[in-house]
Amino acid sequence: MTVGLWRRQRSWLAPALFLAPGLVLFLVVIIASSVETFWISFYDWDGFGPMTWIGLANYTELLDDPQFYISLKNNVIWLLMFLLAPPAGLAIALLVNQKIAGMRLVKSLFFMPLVLAAVTVGVIFGWFYDPTYGLLAIIYNAFGAQAPALLSDEYLVTFAVAAAALWPQIAFCMVLFLAGLNNLDEEQIGAGRVDGARGWRMLRHIVLPQLTQVGFIAVAITIVGALRSFDAVSVMTAGGPFGSSTVLAYQMYEQSIFSFRFGYGAAIATILFLIMSVFIAWYLRGLIKAEKGN
Repeated sequence: MTVGLWRRQRSWLAPALFLAPGLVLFLVVIIASSVETFWISFYDWDGFGPMTWIGLANYTELLDDPQFYISLKNNVIWLLMFLLAPPAGLAIALLVNQKIAGMRLVKSLFFMPLVLAAVTVGVIFGWFYDPTYGLLAIIYNAFGAQAPALLSDEYLVTFAVAAAALWPQIAFCMVLFLAGLNNLDEEQIGAGRVDGARGWRMLRHIVLPQLTQVGFIAVAITIVGALRSFDAVSVMTAGGPFGSSTVLAYQMYEQSIFSFRFGYGAAIATILFLIMSVFIAWYLRGLIKAEKGN
């Protein structure tokens, strides 16, 4: 009887069994954790002792916290700088997609940042920015100039850290666009050549329209990556100097782990989640619209 039931219901039962572990993991790790974080944000809690209900006090304090606005501003800087990744990734993908001798080696060099851990990238750029012995110092000394201490400058440090994190993000976008270029419709390209499309005209009228969905995915993932930035800040500056490079994710971590203010950290996490939800909703709306268009 069990075998007969399986045969009758396997059209939906088999996919359900395969999806169940991932779905359970998503519900526990993502949904349940998000709900619990939101609940904790209404309490004053040091992470160990009893929790004290304080209502919206954490959010009220957050709105009066100058560091919150510095972190929010830094997230906006990260977002604007990260939006350079999709066009840069597309340009590199178009370059390395050419059938030229030695291009495989060039492609590997551009791909390398993607396989490096974010911590490794932070350490590498920490050495690069060193104003005394780093590569930046060597370049400046070659021109008889003194290299700026970027990671110690409160006005430039966020740009320096975001530039370091931008390196692997460009590589990621390059891989996405390479996949898109390898799936172009050869018939459309052939028809364009017959009509005399070359160079920029071919790119604009034939290639780019076919990369619309890939570009949309690249932009969406890049935006989310900019908003959840943490690793590079933690490794390169730990939020310094004087909190000038802190982003929302790092401020949440700092308040929770170092200051033992888990309720306040949860409030920051909730605000960050709401901001990210706007972009996630935009992404899903665009994805559904693209699917209906097909």
